[in-house]
Amino acid sequence: MSRLNLDDFSDLIERPDAGVRRDAEERRERLAVPPGSLGRLDELAEWLAAAQAAVPVKPVEHPRVVLFAADHGVASLGVSARPAGSAHELVRRVLDGESPVSVLARRLGAGVRVVDAGLDCEPELLPEEVVRHRVRRGSGRIDVENALTAEEAEAALRMGIALADEEADAGTDLVVLGDLSVGGTTVAATLIAALCGTDASVVTGRGGATIDDLAWMRKCAAIRDALRRARPVLGDQIELLAAVGGADVAAMTGFLLQCAVRRTPVILDGVVSAACALVAQRAAFRAPDWWLAGQASGEPGQGKALDRMALNPLLDHGVTVGEGTGALLALPLVQAAAALAAELPVREVEETH
Repeated sequence: MSRLNLDDFSDLIERPDAGVRRDAEERRERLAVPPGSLGRLDELAEWLAAAQAAVPVKPVEHPRVVLFAADHGVASLGVSARPAGSAHELVRRVLDGESPVSVLARRLGAGVRVVDAGLDCEPELLPEEVVRHRVRRGSGRIDVENALTAEEAEAALRMGIALADEEADAGTDLVVLGDLSVGGTTVAATLIAALCGTDASVVTGRGGATIDDLAWMRKCAAIRDALRRARPVLGDQIELLAAVGGADVAAMTGFLLQCAVRRTPVILDGVVSAACALVAQRAAFRAPDWWLAGQASGEPGQGKALDRMALNPLLDHGVTVGEGTGALLALPLVQAAAALAAELPVREVEETH
């Protein structure tokens, strides 16, 4: 198998159809509701129409939540409020329908798919369909060693690409992307700081389960040390993901790139999906045109990443629970935008003689 070259995606990814977007804007001008009166819903509907290449825009009928799960070795430093190696407990709560994302997905009619990319637990603890994609058990401590080998990073990227194809082939018309990880926000902040050229303190947040000041200082130090290891490999996305990423992060990056190839819109959740999107943008500059920022999580690294990609969050409710929850809250907004654009009456254009 030839080595994966992420730069190839730059040629494979096209922007959403600009001509269709103009048609959608023109149709919006003729709706019975005055232009501008629906605020961002107009912009959302036009974006979705361009992604679908359809006017009027089609309803989002087959949304899917896709969550990549992993444990990160850096969590052993006490940078997370959750114990290192406990991400499988988050997965179990989702599978049992007891997590916020599970409750919302049931209410909104969205399927949920959980993918074990690198959990640090016995595979027997979880169903076969969850663990069968695992690239490795856990990851290296990014402050002192690589998270993955280059081969593992490539395997994770390929796995994400394959899963994006599976979703597109199954008829998924919009993906809500999230993560189930322990230590993931530390890894994400490192990637964002490296790609944006900023210091550790600028991107270090308190995580999904809020940490105290001492843990924040440990997290900041871990990111600072990991940044020293990240900067020499900034020119190669696969080497970067191997050095300071993780199997879930690499898989999400591949997933995002292939979703853009397959013209499948994605709603990003928090800082982890934003970091993966930033790596993907580095490979293919048109890719962010296929993504929405579902929410502002309050993580400083997420804000930096979204600014770099010119993505403006749809919601700002202070949701930090992760698991794709904040992004899933944005799904009804996208569906509402599509319904209004397609179903509001259109004014008849008066003929001039």
